[in-house]
Amino acid sequence: MTRAEFMGRLRRGLVGMPTSAAADIASDYETHFEDGAAAGRSEAEVAAALGDPDRLARELRAEAGAQRWHQEKNPSAAAGAVFAVLGLGAIDLLILLPIFMSVVGVLFGFFMAAVGLFIGGGAVMIAGPFAGFPGGVATAILGGIGLMAGATALGALTAIATILLVNATVWYARLHYRLLKPALGEQSPADGKF
Repeated sequence: MTRAEFMGRLRRGLVGMPTSAAADIASDYETHFEDGAAAGRSEAEVAAALGDPDRLARELRAEAGAQRWHQEKNPSAAAGAVFAVLGLGAIDLLILLPIFMSVVGVLFGFFMAAVGLFIGGGAVMIAGPFAGFPGGVATAILGGIGLMAGATALGALTAIATILLVNATVWYARLHYRLLKPALGEQSPADGKF
């Protein structure tokens, strides 16, 4: 594979990443080719040492998604990290996807229960005193506040479980498939590997 073919496939694989990050990555790989040429290696040898550019692009996108998740901790970053890891093909979809989707379904159920419980608590607190709630006005107000507090606690626990699920997904990908950026930090051009 020539340098132009390698770089073209790598750039196509990086589409969708921030432009500056993709440009930095492309520049790094251009440097590998320049260093290889200076050492007397052919473009084909350097390309073979670097590996499959499509796979590299998927790994780099997954690493970028994982880094964004660790920096931002919001639903958009979580979805980006999970989809980047799934795009990497790091997870055996036939085995882990049904388990993952079941856990996501349970977490969504708990979230919806928390929302319903919160709304119900608000209704008891507001309408209870006027609807003849058993125990009187104070019981209706305190009961409604208690339901709303329980709903808030359930929502908080669901959010924590969701964060743990996203972290576990990213951890699994890194454990089993060593994403490219940490691996590159351990190698040097003197090793004969780029």
